[in-house]
Amino acid sequence: MKRLAFCAAALVIACQSTAFGQDAEAGKRIFARCSPCHAVGPNAPNKVGPELNGLFGRKAGSVPGYAYSPANLQSGITWTEEEFTAYIKDPKGVIKGTKMSFAGVKNEQEVKDLVAFLKAFDADGQPK
Repeated sequence: MKRLAFCAAALVIACQSTAFGQDAEAGKRIFARCSPCHAVGPNAPNKVGPELNGLFGRKAGSVPGYAYSPANLQSGITWTEEEFTAYIKDPKGVIKGTKMSFAGVKNEQEVKDLVAFLKAFDADGQPK
């Protein structure tokens, strides 16, 4: 009986860590919503929005060759998971005057997965 209870508890924990953790592969599917405007990976170009390689730890408005809005340039943001999470949920609410017209990703798990996907790329677009 103890063995059965232990196995059941282990199964619950395993399912929770998958359900509530970060899943880069799922994040890749979420990024498909972003890809019309943003790119990641080797030789990723700026599009309607800047490329997102090495996003975390980077200062907002700092990708060479991209014409940022004054609001983004003056935001003072250095992208952390927390900053990005708030921003991707409500871009215009976090940086008033941003040119990003995306309504945001509202689902917590989708945001976590998107973060995991973006964290998988270094500043040169190489997989970490």
